[in-house]
Amino acid sequence: MKIEQLTPHIGAELVGVNLAEAARNDDLFGAIKAALLQHKVLFLRDQDISRADHVAFAERFGPLEDHPVAGSDPDHPGLVRIYKDENSPPDFYENSWHADTTWREAPQMGAVLRCVTCPPVGGDTMWANMERAYEDLADHIKETIAPLKARHSIEASFGARMPEEKRLALKAQYPDAEHPVVRTHPETGAKSLYVCGFTTHFTNFHTAANVRYGQDYAPGGANLLHYLIGRAQIPEYQVRWRWRPGAMAIWDNRCTQHYAVMDYPPCVRQMERAGIIGDKPF
Repeated sequence: MKIEQLTPHIGAELVGVNLAEAARNDDLFGAIKAALLQHKVLFLRDQDISRADHVAFAERFGPLEDHPVAGSDPDHPGLVRIYKDENSPPDFYENSWHADTTWREAPQMGAVLRCVTCPPVGGDTMWANMERAYEDLADHIKETIAPLKARHSIEASFGARMPEEKRLALKAQYPDAEHPVVRTHPETGAKSLYVCGFTTHFTNFHTAANVRYGQDYAPGGANLLHYLIGRAQIPEYQVRWRWRPGAMAIWDNRCTQHYAVMDYPPCVRQMERAGIIGDKPF
Protein backbone atom coordinates (compact mmCIF):
# COMPACT_ATOMS: atom_id res chain seq x y z
CA MET A 1 0.00 0.00 0.00
CA LYS A 2 1.30 3.42 -0.97
CA ILE A 3 0.07 6.57 0.83
CA GLU A 4 0.25 9.82 -1.13
CA GLN A 5 -0.46 12.89 1.02
CA LEU A 6 -2.69 15.40 -0.78
CA THR A 7 -2.39 18.54 1.39
CA PRO A 8 -0.27 19.47 4.41
CA HIS A 9 -3.17 19.24 6.87
CA ILE A 10 -5.73 16.74 5.57
CA GLY A 11 -6.23 13.96 3.05
CA ALA A 12 -4.21 11.16 1.47
CA GLU A 13 -4.74 8.85 -1.49
CA LEU A 14 -4.19 5.12 -1.08
CA VAL A 15 -2.62 3.42 -4.09
CA GLY A 16 -2.40 -0.34 -4.62
CA VAL A 17 -5.24 -1.17 -2.24
CA ASN A 18 -8.46 -3.09 -2.82
CA LEU A 19 -11.07 -2.45 -0.13
CA ALA A 20 -12.76 -5.78 -0.81
CA GLU A 21 -9.52 -7.44 0.30
CA ALA A 22 -9.20 -5.08 3.25
CA ALA A 23 -12.62 -6.22 4.45
CA ARG A 24 -11.09 -9.66 5.08
CA ASN A 25 -7.44 -8.90 5.79
CA ASP A 26 -6.76 -7.80 9.36
CA ASP A 27 -3.28 -6.42 8.68
CA LEU A 28 -4.40 -4.41 5.67
CA PHE A 29 -7.42 -3.05 7.50
CA GLY A 30 -5.21 -2.09 10.45
CA ALA A 31 -2.88 -0.14 8.15
CA ILE A 32 -5.82 1.68 6.56
CA LYS A 33 -7.27 2.57 9.96
CA ALA A 34 -3.89 3.95 11.13
CA ALA A 35 -3.67 6.05 7.96
CA LEU A 36 -7.19 7.34 8.56
CA LEU A 37 -6.35 8.50 12.08
CA GLN A 38 -3.33 10.33 10.70
CA HIS A 39 -4.81 11.91 7.56
CA LYS A 40 -8.50 12.07 8.59
CA VAL A 41 -9.81 11.32 5.09
CA LEU A 42 -8.54 8.73 2.62
CA PHE A 43 -9.22 8.41 -1.09
CA LEU A 44 -9.00 5.53 -3.53
CA ARG A 45 -9.63 5.16 -7.26
CA ASP A 46 -10.66 2.29 -9.51
CA GLN A 47 -12.31 0.20 -6.81
CA ASP A 48 -14.09 -2.73 -8.44
CA ILE A 49 -16.15 -3.50 -5.36
CA SER A 50 -19.63 -4.91 -4.82
CA ARG A 51 -22.19 -3.39 -2.49
CA ALA A 52 -21.73 -6.38 -0.20
CA ASP A 53 -17.97 -5.80 0.01
CA HIS A 54 -18.51 -2.06 0.47
CA VAL A 55 -20.71 -2.81 3.48
CA ALA A 56 -18.34 -5.52 4.77
CA PHE A 57 -15.39 -3.12 4.73
CA ALA A 58 -17.30 -0.34 6.48
CA GLU A 59 -18.51 -2.80 9.13
CA ARG A 60 -14.89 -3.44 10.12
CA PHE A 61 -15.11 -0.05 11.87
CA GLY A 62 -18.45 -0.84 13.54
CA PRO A 63 -22.17 -1.37 12.91
CA LEU A 64 -23.85 0.73 10.21
CA GLU A 65 -26.90 2.94 10.53
CA ASP A 66 -29.78 3.90 8.27
CA HIS A 67 -30.77 7.50 7.53
CA PRO A 68 -34.30 8.60 8.52
CA VAL A 69 -34.74 10.78 5.41
CA ALA A 70 -32.49 9.32 2.70
CA GLY A 71 -33.16 5.64 3.49
CA SER A 72 -30.86 2.81 2.44
CA ASP A 73 -30.51 0.02 -0.09
CA PRO A 74 -33.16 -2.63 0.69
CA ASP A 75 -30.67 -5.46 0.19
CA HIS A 76 -27.85 -3.82 2.14
CA PRO A 77 -29.09 -2.08 5.29
CA GLY A 78 -26.93 0.90 6.19
CA LEU A 79 -25.89 1.61 2.60
CA VAL A 80 -27.52 4.97 1.88
CA ARG A 81 -28.16 5.81 -1.77
CA ILE A 82 -27.61 9.48 -2.60
CA TYR A 83 -28.95 9.53 -6.13
CA LYS A 84 -29.52 12.68 -8.18
CA ASP A 85 -30.64 12.92 -11.81
CA GLU A 86 -31.70 15.56 -14.31
CA ASN A 87 -35.13 15.83 -12.67
CA SER A 88 -34.03 15.94 -9.02
CA PRO A 89 -35.30 19.03 -7.19
CA PRO A 90 -32.62 21.27 -5.65
CA ASP A 91 -32.68 20.24 -1.98
CA PHE A 92 -29.50 22.01 -0.82
CA TYR A 93 -28.80 19.60 2.04
CA GLU A 94 -25.30 18.49 1.14
CA ASN A 95 -23.74 21.76 0.03
CA SER A 96 -23.08 23.11 3.49
CA TRP A 97 -20.18 22.39 5.81
CA HIS A 98 -21.28 19.66 8.19
CA ALA A 99 -20.32 16.54 10.07
CA ASP A 100 -22.82 13.74 9.47
CA THR A 101 -25.70 13.15 11.88
CA THR A 102 -24.54 15.49 14.64
CA TRP A 103 -28.27 15.74 15.40
CA ARG A 104 -27.97 12.25 16.93
CA GLU A 105 -26.95 11.70 20.54
CA ALA A 106 -24.23 9.44 19.11
CA PRO A 107 -23.27 10.85 15.68
CA GLN A 108 -21.56 8.75 13.05
CA MET A 109 -17.95 7.74 13.68
CA GLY A 110 -17.22 7.95 9.96
CA ALA A 111 -18.31 6.83 6.54
CA VAL A 112 -17.21 5.02 3.40
CA LEU A 113 -18.51 6.65 0.21
CA ARG A 114 -18.41 5.20 -3.32
CA CYS A 115 -19.05 6.97 -6.60
CA VAL A 116 -21.34 4.97 -8.92
CA THR A 117 -21.99 7.66 -11.54
CA CYS A 118 -20.90 11.28 -11.69
CA PRO A 119 -20.83 14.21 -14.13
CA PRO A 120 -17.75 14.57 -16.36
CA VAL A 121 -16.97 17.77 -14.46
CA GLY A 122 -18.40 19.14 -11.22
CA GLY A 123 -19.85 17.43 -8.17
CA ASP A 124 -16.59 17.38 -6.17
CA THR A 125 -16.58 16.89 -2.40
CA MET A 126 -14.46 18.87 0.06
CA TRP A 127 -13.33 18.01 3.58
CA ALA A 128 -11.98 20.26 6.33
CA ASN A 129 -9.69 19.42 9.27
CA MET A 130 -11.55 20.66 12.34
CA GLU A 131 -8.67 19.79 14.67
CA ARG A 132 -6.52 22.33 12.87
CA ALA A 133 -9.44 24.77 12.85
CA TYR A 134 -9.49 24.51 16.65
CA GLU A 135 -5.73 24.63 17.09
CA ASP A 136 -5.46 27.94 15.24
CA LEU A 137 -8.06 29.74 17.34
CA ALA A 138 -6.90 32.63 19.50
CA ASP A 139 -6.36 31.68 23.14
CA HIS A 140 -9.15 33.93 24.44
CA ILE A 141 -11.63 32.23 22.11
CA LYS A 142 -10.47 28.79 23.23
CA GLU A 143 -11.05 29.87 26.83
CA THR A 144 -14.53 31.14 26.03
CA ILE A 145 -15.69 28.05 24.17
CA ALA A 146 -14.06 25.43 26.42
CA PRO A 147 -17.16 24.98 28.64
CA LEU A 148 -19.77 25.64 25.95
CA LYS A 149 -22.30 23.17 24.62
CA ALA A 150 -24.43 23.53 21.50
CA ARG A 151 -27.69 22.17 20.15
CA HIS A 152 -27.83 20.22 16.87
CA SER A 153 -31.12 19.71 15.03
CA ILE A 154 -32.50 17.54 12.24
CA GLU A 155 -35.76 19.49 12.47
CA ALA A 156 -34.11 22.77 11.47
CA SER A 157 -32.26 21.15 8.53
CA PHE A 158 -33.95 18.16 6.88
CA GLY A 159 -37.23 18.91 8.65
CA ALA A 160 -37.43 22.50 7.50
CA ARG A 161 -38.58 21.47 4.00
CA MET A 162 -41.27 19.12 5.31
CA PRO A 163 -44.91 19.93 6.03
CA GLU A 164 -45.33 20.95 9.65
CA GLU A 165 -46.86 17.66 10.75
CA LYS A 166 -43.99 15.62 9.30
CA ARG A 167 -41.41 18.08 10.64
CA LEU A 168 -42.75 17.80 14.19
CA ALA A 169 -42.93 14.01 13.92
CA LEU A 170 -39.30 13.93 12.81
CA LYS A 171 -38.27 16.06 15.80
CA ALA A 172 -40.25 13.81 18.14
CA GLN A 173 -38.40 10.79 16.79
CA TYR A 174 -35.01 12.54 16.82
CA PRO A 175 -34.99 15.23 19.52
CA ASP A 176 -32.28 17.88 19.28
CA ALA A 177 -28.93 16.65 20.56
CA GLU A 178 -26.52 18.63 22.74
CA HIS A 179 -22.77 18.28 22.23
CA PRO A 180 -19.64 20.02 23.48
CA VAL A 181 -18.39 22.79 21.20
CA VAL A 182 -14.88 21.37 21.60
CA ARG A 183 -14.83 17.63 21.08
CA THR A 184 -12.09 15.23 22.22
CA HIS A 185 -11.25 12.45 19.79
CA PRO A 186 -11.83 9.12 21.61
CA GLU A 187 -8.85 7.41 19.94
CA THR A 188 -6.21 10.14 19.57
CA GLY A 189 -7.18 12.53 22.38
CA ALA A 190 -6.92 15.52 20.00
CA LYS A 191 -9.43 18.35 20.36
CA SER A 192 -11.52 19.64 17.46
CA LEU A 193 -14.15 22.27 16.80
CA TYR A 194 -17.53 20.54 16.80
CA VAL A 195 -20.12 22.95 15.43
CA CYS A 196 -21.47 22.80 11.88
CA GLY A 197 -24.46 23.33 9.63
CA PHE A 198 -26.70 21.28 11.96
CA THR A 199 -25.86 23.50 14.97
CA THR A 200 -28.58 25.97 15.95
CA HIS A 201 -27.35 27.68 19.15
CA PHE A 202 -25.27 27.45 22.30
CA THR A 203 -27.20 26.10 25.27
CA ASN A 204 -25.10 27.57 28.09
CA PHE A 205 -23.71 30.86 26.72
CA HIS A 206 -25.92 33.12 28.87
CA THR A 207 -23.67 33.24 31.95
CA ALA A 208 -22.19 36.04 34.03
CA ALA A 209 -18.81 35.41 32.38
CA ASN A 210 -20.17 36.04 28.86
CA VAL A 211 -23.14 38.40 29.22
CA ARG A 212 -23.34 41.75 31.02
CA TYR A 213 -26.78 42.72 29.69
CA GLY A 214 -29.48 40.22 28.86
CA GLN A 215 -30.00 42.05 25.60
CA ASP A 216 -26.56 40.86 24.48
CA TYR A 217 -26.91 37.13 24.97
CA ALA A 218 -28.60 36.30 21.65
CA PRO A 219 -26.42 38.34 19.27
CA GLY A 220 -23.30 37.61 21.30
CA GLY A 221 -23.79 33.86 21.15
CA ALA A 222 -25.00 33.88 17.54
CA ASN A 223 -22.06 35.95 16.32
CA LEU A 224 -19.58 33.63 18.03
CA LEU A 225 -21.32 30.54 16.67
CA HIS A 226 -21.31 31.93 13.12
CA TYR A 227 -17.60 32.69 13.43
CA LEU A 228 -16.84 29.16 14.61
CA ILE A 229 -18.94 27.50 11.91
CA GLY A 230 -17.11 29.62 9.34
CA ARG A 231 -13.74 28.15 10.31
CA ALA A 232 -14.38 25.17 8.00
CA GLN A 233 -14.32 27.56 5.03
CA ILE A 234 -10.60 28.33 5.39
CA PRO A 235 -8.82 26.76 2.37
CA GLU A 236 -5.69 25.82 4.32
CA TYR A 237 -7.76 23.33 6.31
CA GLN A 238 -9.34 21.70 3.25
CA VAL A 239 -8.87 19.01 0.64
CA ARG A 240 -10.98 18.71 -2.52
CA TRP A 241 -11.63 15.41 -4.30
CA ARG A 242 -12.71 15.01 -7.90
CA TRP A 243 -14.90 11.98 -8.37
CA ARG A 244 -14.80 9.34 -11.05
CA PRO A 245 -16.86 6.12 -11.12
CA GLY A 246 -15.24 3.57 -8.82
CA ALA A 247 -13.57 6.21 -6.64
CA MET A 248 -14.09 5.99 -2.87
CA ALA A 249 -13.54 8.10 0.23
CA ILE A 250 -13.20 7.08 3.87
CA TRP A 251 -13.42 9.80 6.50
CA ASP A 252 -13.35 10.32 10.25
CA ASN A 253 -16.54 12.18 11.10
CA ARG A 254 -15.31 13.01 14.61
CA CYS A 255 -12.71 15.54 13.47
CA THR A 256 -13.71 16.61 9.95
CA GLN A 257 -16.51 18.32 8.12
CA HIS A 258 -17.39 17.96 4.47
CA TYR A 259 -19.20 19.85 1.71
CA ALA A 260 -20.67 18.32 -1.45
CA VAL A 261 -20.28 20.91 -4.19
CA MET A 262 -23.62 21.21 -5.99
CA ASP A 263 -22.42 22.74 -9.26
CA TYR A 264 -23.50 19.89 -11.53
CA PRO A 265 -27.31 20.00 -12.06
CA PRO A 266 -28.90 18.98 -14.30
CA CYS A 267 -26.68 15.88 -14.39
CA VAL A 268 -26.72 12.38 -12.96
CA ARG A 269 -24.71 11.85 -9.77
CA GLN A 270 -25.12 8.59 -7.84
CA MET A 271 -23.23 7.98 -4.60
CA GLU A 272 -23.53 5.19 -2.03
CA ARG A 273 -22.49 5.79 1.57
CA ALA A 274 -22.05 3.38 4.45
CA GLY A 275 -22.29 5.37 7.69
CA ILE A 276 -20.71 3.86 10.82
CA ILE A 277 -22.42 4.26 14.19
CA GLY A 278 -20.33 6.35 16.58
CA ASP A 279 -20.34 7.24 20.26
CA LYS A 280 -21.50 10.22 22.32
CA PRO A 281 -19.10 13.17 21.97
CA PHE A 282 -17.19 14.38 25.02
